[in-house]
Amino acid sequence: MPIKVQNNLPAKEILENENIFVMDENRSIHQDIRLLQICILNLMPVKQDTELQLLRALSNTPLQINITFMKMNSHVSLNTSVTHLNNFYHTFDELRHQKFDGMIITGAPVEQIAFEEVDYWEELGEIMAWTKTHVTSTFHICWGAQAGLYYHFGIRKHLLDNKLFGLFSHRVMNRKVPLVRGFDDFFLAPHSRHTAVSNADIHACEALTVLAESERAGVYLCMTEGGRQIFVMGHPEYDRVTLHQEYMRDKDKGLEIALPQHYYTDDDCTLRPNLQWRAHCNMLYSNWLNYYVYQATPYDLDKIG
Repeated sequence: MPIKVQNNLPAKEILENENIFVMDENRSIHQDIRLLQICILNLMPVKQDTELQLLRALSNTPLQINITFMKMNSHVSLNTSVTHLNNFYHTFDELRHQKFDGMIITGAPVEQIAFEEVDYWEELGEIMAWTKTHVTSTFHICWGAQAGLYYHFGIRKHLLDNKLFGLFSHRVMNRKVPLVRGFDDFFLAPHSRHTAVSNADIHACEALTVLAESERAGVYLCMTEGGRQIFVMGHPEYDRVTLHQEYMRDKDKGLEIALPQHYYTDDDCTLRPNLQWRAHCNMLYSNWLNYYVYQATPYDLDKIG
């Protein structure tokens, strides 16, 4: 399926080289079709990497999508150029009067900080409140999922004794729910975090349905009724080498970091990691777009909410 992006977004050329159909603005204006409007609130430091990962994950469906990138107005990003942000990102103030079929709120490297101490927490809370009336379905990833569970349901995170880092197995808990349609009984997904949310707290929340869980990594996937809010504790969108790059980065800095678990063959970090989670990642995003965005959203965006 084609993803519509701005003409000169750097990820566009990379995706086209991977044989992913990306439509630029010039071609899009000649089509008589309503594209799904997806907003991505990108809280990751190196935004170009996350753009590429998410656009790749969203590409495996026949639906046509228009992507809008959002940035925080109350936070200055130090790892992405001002030019890139000015060219391809909008602030919440610029988008607050628009409505979207779907929204993705990414993770962020602030998990060891209390939510209220994050410099953009107040603005993020305003955005999460806004999604209830302006977005059909919101997809929260990793820290974004922890923040969403805390904001909407008061479920707190806790600090882990050791970083949860690697590739872990998860079991599907509720196969009748369309979000996990087509999943195997067990599937792999990457994790990279210092904090977690208690399994018991999530299971005790009557508003949430748990769809996948891991003995080692805890609840991986849960959602509210109808999929208006979806929470993914890991990083299914990660590339083959993302965990490797994180490991080498911290190692080069002299930080205490263990090998990512179940990731390298024979725990040999000189070997190219096997890509073992891409199929389920693609299915997760395709199911979200199909069952909880496309089939749930009104044709007239103004009727959302």
